[in-house]
Amino acid sequence: MSGGGERLVPAECGRLAAGLRELKDRTGLSLAALGERTPYSKSSWERYLNGKKLPPRQAVDALCRLAGEPADRLLALWELAEQSWSGRAAAGEPSPQPPPPVVPPPVVPPPVVPPPVVAEPERRPFLVRRVLLSAAVAVLVVAGVVAALVLASGGSGAGGRDRDPANPIAAASYPQSYEPGCRGTECEGADPTQMGCGAQGMLVTLLQRRAAGGQRVEIRYSEMCGAVWVRSMNLRLGDHVVLTLPGADAKELKAASQRDTELYLSTAMTATKDPEKARVCVLPAGGSPECFVPQSPAPRV
Repeated sequence: MSGGGERLVPAECGRLAAGLRELKDRTGLSLAALGERTPYSKSSWERYLNGKKLPPRQAVDALCRLAGEPADRLLALWELAEQSWSGRAAAGEPSPQPPPPVVPPPVVPPPVVPPPVVAEPERRPFLVRRVLLSAAVAVLVVAGVVAALVLASGGSGAGGRDRDPANPIAAASYPQSYEPGCRGTECEGADPTQMGCGAQGMLVTLLQRRAAGGQRVEIRYSEMCGAVWVRSMNLRLGDHVVLTLPGADAKELKAASQRDTELYLSTAMTATKDPEKARVCVLPAGGSPECFVPQSPAPRV
């Protein structure tokens, strides 16, 4: 701890918090809006984004869904941050622990009662003691299993939005239907991420291609928003990507900085009811342009 009493944030946790803040900024949502669209409260998001508390894995996944981004990179950061956070907790700071597994009770066979001995009545006391001992062992085994089940079920706290991060039930299935911020012509020229048109289950990827220089482009369409746009990645500095549709203004993006080459970039949206006529062209810096058109509808993502 520092002189002011604040906890030192491990480097891995800092990188995770920075990545979450970047996604949050790209969604254009406030902390209150994040609290309304996810199972986690506004105050919880404030702690997650500032690195004050390790977010649940499900919270990272939920923010990636809202931003329309693959969750692999941030979930990998979360794994590293969780290891650092747990290591620090082992040195004296509490960390969330998963509930102990529920151990099914063993099948206790009924005690074997030997047949009565008629020829040797003098051995009956020994047989009686053996039967009683077997029954006592069975009772002790059952009592131990019951005690373990009681301890396992008694450690959960009261309900709330900010539940145990290590408990997968904390982010149990919640409604994934998001109302977009625009529809039809309202989406013309708008940012697909800020309007929520790229949320999980609201779009189809019409085309996924990789240019000769390694640049990757995707033509995406949201039927609910009634608009199409291009998402690209692996661009090189100075590369341009252009989306065109007959009778509509071209939408263009450019990798203008080194940071742009490390992120997903999206064009503005073009409102259309005929997304199959979309065309994307990659204009590499110092190279020949390559253009692609959708061949067949892709599955919903």
